[in-house]
Amino acid sequence: MTYTRTIATVCLSGTLDDKLIAAAHAGFDGVELFEPDLVASTMTPSQIRRRCDELGLDIVLYQPFRDLDSVDPDQFERNLTRLDRKFDVMSELGVDLILVCSNASADAVADIDQLGRQLCAAGELAARRGMRIAYEALAWGTTVDLWQTSWEAVRSADHPAVGLCLDSFHILSKSSTLENLSEVPGDKIFFLQLADAPHKNMDVLQWSRHYRLFPGEGGFDLVAFTAAVIHAGYRGPLSLEVFNDVFRQSAPVRTAIDAVRSLAALEAGVAGHRPPPLGKVAFVEMTVTPTALSATENVLSTLGFARSATHRSKNVTAWTQSGATILVTVTTEAAEEDATAIAAVGFETPDPAGFAAQAEDLHVAALPRVIRRGEAELPAVASPDGVSVFFVSTTQDWRRDFDRVLAIDAAGPHGITVIDHISVTAPFDRYEESVLFHRSVLGMRTDDVAEYPGPYGLVRSHLLRAPHGFGVALDGPLLRRGRWSPGVQTPQHISFATTDLLGLLTELPAHTPILPIPANYYDDLQARLHLDDEFVKQLQRLNILYDRTARGEYLHAYTTVIGSQVYFEIVERRGEYSGRPVYDAPIRMAAHVAARRGQTSSDT
Repeated sequence: MTYTRTIATVCLSGTLDDKLIAAAHAGFDGVELFEPDLVASTMTPSQIRRRCDELGLDIVLYQPFRDLDSVDPDQFERNLTRLDRKFDVMSELGVDLILVCSNASADAVADIDQLGRQLCAAGELAARRGMRIAYEALAWGTTVDLWQTSWEAVRSADHPAVGLCLDSFHILSKSSTLENLSEVPGDKIFFLQLADAPHKNMDVLQWSRHYRLFPGEGGFDLVAFTAAVIHAGYRGPLSLEVFNDVFRQSAPVRTAIDAVRSLAALEAGVAGHRPPPLGKVAFVEMTVTPTALSATENVLSTLGFARSATHRSKNVTAWTQSGATILVTVTTEAAEEDATAIAAVGFETPDPAGFAAQAEDLHVAALPRVIRRGEAELPAVASPDGVSVFFVSTTQDWRRDFDRVLAIDAAGPHGITVIDHISVTAPFDRYEESVLFHRSVLGMRTDDVAEYPGPYGLVRSHLLRAPHGFGVALDGPLLRRGRWSPGVQTPQHISFATTDLLGLLTELPAHTPILPIPANYYDDLQARLHLDDEFVKQLQRLNILYDRTARGEYLHAYTTVIGSQVYFEIVERRGEYSGRPVYDAPIRMAAHVAARRGQTSSDT
């Protein structure tokens, strides 16, 4: 089934013309015209209509019309006059559907039959003008705050020009369901508005006006929601109405592309199409400057990696240990402050070209690459967090582009086994877009979402995992940060898994740059978890951080920062421990600050 894709102009930043251009550029079929955008525009309604025609956009809805019903008959008549004036504007715009919100004031009609009569009167007025009314239950409405109540009012109105507008946020934020939606005739669902959101325990009005997200970026099950509405017989547009402070101050074209990607992914989910599962991680690539190369190679070597291969035509070296491969690429093009970075991840898949084509269907552009004769074709796309994603054939060995130095097939008795996850700092304006990319394009699922205090402000972290276990943690500040920030502004790390962290660290050379952890942490750890004294002393001696839950244990240690922003983590999971220990993150951040300043826990 093909759906019409539309977006409310309130989702985007800029002037009305900026918003229309962005929507058209992203490939939307039409827009919901938000009245404040019209009022502030220098274009007349007829000029707006012509501009939309030029851009290939339909105006599918005019909104919002507030406080229609009233307990005061005279006020209700004035409201009808106001509605009639809106129909004048809509006639010039060429749109025949208006969104009427449930009344959130003290003047709201409490009796559903009376409300139905007033909606019927409004429907009569609309029908005479060739218009229709889509009635929506606001989650904070005085009388009507549930879609079921809005349906009672529409059914009571019993007018062909009055139907429902179903808004996913207003419904799902109230923990409401669509269980009885089959009782509503499909032709009485006039419009569908879609928005995702993170789960928050806060005033629903503030939640709605500041924290809505595009589908796939939050915690609502919009695939099931949308499928239920379509199953009920709805055949109108899939329309986005997202109020979000970040989106409304971000570049409108980029936001619009993210929005249309969310709808494409939602449609695929409704149709039962899921991204094919990615295979294991073939490699993680780091870029380093010539000045940071020696330090990077020394750390990899001390952790047990060996230089296994060198690229025939590029300045790339492969470092391998068991199932973990790190590619180190020397670059002179990046700025010194961000030159040491996680540049790429390679995933194995039986059909690299097909996976890349599917990514393009989700409006993710392929990365241009220079492929020399005889070299493996590795389709790649760029994630919003700046890391390139390569799709590597499981049948065509990508390592044929390298001259093999030696083969490393297995780790030692205490060695690193695989790459557990990477952590990157997602750009503030593209954080939610990054979440959507990993969910929709790579088929990852949320494993853990956390917020914690860092030395320079609150940090949010979203860990996503692929079916085979590899994870990507997206970190970033909760609030937009200014130009100055102490320490490493965009830290990244690569996390390696081991089955014996204590044994591994015991065997490491003394010069391995393991991050020192303050003694206070271990005093607190023992008090919190009632651990054995000798075990805590062992953890402290090796600078291991520790967590325990009912399902298992998590032991991990870090290196100091290498170059400008990258460091390594070594993780041992015991039992069925999932996620990450949030409590340890501020400790690690403060320890990195102290290490960069040359301080230790013994300093006074």
